[in-house]
Amino acid sequence: MYEASEWRRDGDTIRRTVVARDFRTAIAIVNDIAEQAEALNHHPDIDIRWRTLHLALTTHDAGGLTDLDYKLAARIDAIVADHEAGSS
Repeated sequence: MYEASEWRRDGDTIRRTVVARDFRTAIAIVNDIAEQAEALNHHPDIDIRWRTLHLALTTHDAGGLTDLDYKLAARIDAIVADHEAGSS
């Protein structure tokens, strides 16, 4: 199972906060996440605050975390790295 230090567990959810260099980059990250989410048919909760993204993953229909959450988390980590964004 994928466990990255950037993600923290909060009950049945994993969360990560990402800080992009600017608003356009934050939106580009969200767009890239959307592509991966659609490909996996698994969609994160995303809260956008200027250049800060608060991300949350859980599998609602399973009532908690599944391998799909960790698979999408790994893809999100790659997207964030590609955009040279960091965690807060």
